Amino acid sequence: MSLSHMALSSGRSIELIELHISSTYGGMLEGYPCKPVNEMKLRSLQGQAARAFPSTPVHLVPPSREYPDGTAGAFGPVEVLPSVACIGAFRSIAVAPALDPLLHRSALTVIWFQAGLDVPSGEDADLVLRNLRWEELAQDYEL
Repeated sequence: MSLSHMALSSGRSIELIELHISSTYGGMLEGYPCKPVNEMKLRSLQGQAARAFPSTPVHLVPPSREYPDGTAGAFGPVEVLPSVACIGAFRSIAVAPALDPLLHRSALTVIWFQAGLDVPSGEDADLVLRNLRWEELAQDYEL
């Protein structure tokens, strides 16, 4: 059973079967949001996704970045990512048309950021998710 269904811009229907949500800067004890901190966060999320879903390709949707003020500290200017980091496991019908649709599916693990705790669903899902290039990124597997 899936958490939600989403229609990609390509017309493909995908389903979200697992979702990990965390605060982007939760647990940050010192320092400030900046490019080096954000790059470490992205690498950490990619590692988490690869460990959680080892047989599925991982795709990072490039996050938006805000620069709220012109001041710079020791690590450069303040650079803020959206407040919620998400790792989602998505499934769909097989990409390769020659595969038996009863025996094969395709899968992709996606990392993205969003402002709130909404579960992406339907045509209301964020455009960055709806524009996923599923046929290029996902991997077919046998049930």
